[in-house]
Amino acid sequence: MSRRRTASRLGCAALTALVLLAGAVGAVVWTLGGTGPAEASRRCTATLDGTAWTLSADQADNAALIALTAAHRGLPARAATIGLATALQESRMINIDYGDRDSVGLFQQRPSQGWGTVEQIMDPVYSTGKFYDGLVQVPGYTELPVTEAAQAVQRSGFPDAYAQHEPRSRAWASALTGWTPAAVHCDLDPAQGPGDVDAVAARVQRDLAGTVSTALDASADGSTGPVLLLDTGGLAAVTGGDPVRASWAVGQWAVAAAEALGVEAVEVGDSRWDRGGDGWVAGGAEAEAAAVPPGTVALTLPATP
Repeated sequence: MSRRRTASRLGCAALTALVLLAGAVGAVVWTLGGTGPAEASRRCTATLDGTAWTLSADQADNAALIALTAAHRGLPARAATIGLATALQESRMINIDYGDRDSVGLFQQRPSQGWGTVEQIMDPVYSTGKFYDGLVQVPGYTELPVTEAAQAVQRSGFPDAYAQHEPRSRAWASALTGWTPAAVHCDLDPAQGPGDVDAVAARVQRDLAGTVSTALDASADGSTGPVLLLDTGGLAAVTGGDPVRASWAVGQWAVAAAEALGVEAVEVGDSRWDRGGDGWVAGGAEAEAAAVPPGTVALTLPATP
């Protein structure tokens, strides 16, 4: 069972207070003894070395794409750190259709400088790929300071600005490439059913470029919604052959993208994240017996209301 957030609300059902201030009228209703769900923050965190680094759910969704693109290309986590820091500086990691002069998109790439058409650059998959195409051409980029590596690709008018985003980006890159397990958590409202299996499967292929395959769990009885099983063996093959690390990369990608995917719960091994919880929970013997197989991630979608 998921644990749901509840919050007490004080007041009186029969009492309504009208407050008039500067021509504005507001009403405050206090309900004595009532309880109800607290509104989720729609914030996501990645924790590294005891520090939690926050992004909005929309930013986390884009971070998931940026980091996993580096992973399925076989690039090191350092590349993901540079990509994330660049997008944070250029667009606040939001896929915006405006910017300085003709700059658009996550990385504020300019059609006039040969990055592609506006339509292409506004595709996050395309723009992320183009950024990494440029990054891997920078000699010794993994040994450079983040701001120097980013500037070598971007040619920004503010070459030192990327450095401020390095700690946050390193935490997210470490989690989303699987080096830091159980580090990503998002505080979200319950997903609205029914879950769209085809849409989630399409997003898996979009972000993971064929390195992860999907299958529908035939044991799903409909009471908890469909369960999509992700086979991460292909990703493991291009990220050093570690199936555990690949599973954590995909599992935390799913949490970071959970708002957009409509995912209710994510399972890696005997650990589970769900929207109503406080983070990843590793169970005891019962959970170990029901753990998803190594190299597999299970995504539970909401049931039909």
